[in-house]
Amino acid sequence: MKLRKAKFSRSKAMELAPEFVDPIAVPRHVAIIMDGNGRWARARGLPRIAGHKQGAEAVRSTVRACSDLGISYLTIYAFSSENWKRPATEVDDLMGLLRLYIRRELVSLRGEGVRIQFIGDRSRLDIEINRLISESEENTKDNRGLIFTVALNYGGRQEILEAARVFAQNVRDGKLNPEDMNEQLFESYLQSNDMPDPDLLIRTSGEQRLSNFLLWQSAYTEFLFTSTLWPDFKREHLEQAVYEYQRRERRYGGSGN
Repeated sequence: MKLRKAKFSRSKAMELAPEFVDPIAVPRHVAIIMDGNGRWARARGLPRIAGHKQGAEAVRSTVRACSDLGISYLTIYAFSSENWKRPATEVDDLMGLLRLYIRRELVSLRGEGVRIQFIGDRSRLDIEINRLISESEENTKDNRGLIFTVALNYGGRQEILEAARVFAQNVRDGKLNPEDMNEQLFESYLQSNDMPDPDLLIRTSGEQRLSNFLLWQSAYTEFLFTSTLWPDFKREHLEQAVYEYQRRERRYGGSGN
């Protein structure tokens, strides 16, 4: 499995990182479960869509903060395969906001060298959203800055099941033998096969679960749970999360010092 290397200015990262963050040891890949939009809106007597709109602003600032800190990969959980259970009006509002976000941000992110990609099942998304997704991926494919992945209609279990189905089909067609399966080969069937596993996963709003997000990829990921609601998540929260990550010892099953 060949990983793409994202280029960034180390000198810029050193200049912009706060004193307590080591710009040499930032996590390569940060994943975020963005939670708390609804609670943020409810606390202010606003409709839920207001929370989602403010959450979109938090995405924008987080993308730029990741670029500034020298983080190579950012993956956000924008819409899970279970989110279709929400009221139809809220789903419609979310999809409308997604269309607006892609249109508005594409030109800006393209100019900043950010590469955009999507993971998840696109078959249930409407034609316009699929078109916007394809355009954003095509128009930023040559960028060499932050690789920004949006998990849309995504579920970790579904991703693993689909990978197993494809492998089983290849075995049935005589292309592979069951004995060929190992972790590296299996990972090549996952939608995330072109990026490293997350080093740090952040979940906002105080919830402490993965909610079917990057299940295979998070085997040795460091988790950080914060009570901050996603619409209130700012650059300083990301910096604090990176600092906390740098204080931990990653052993990958080995013994400590």
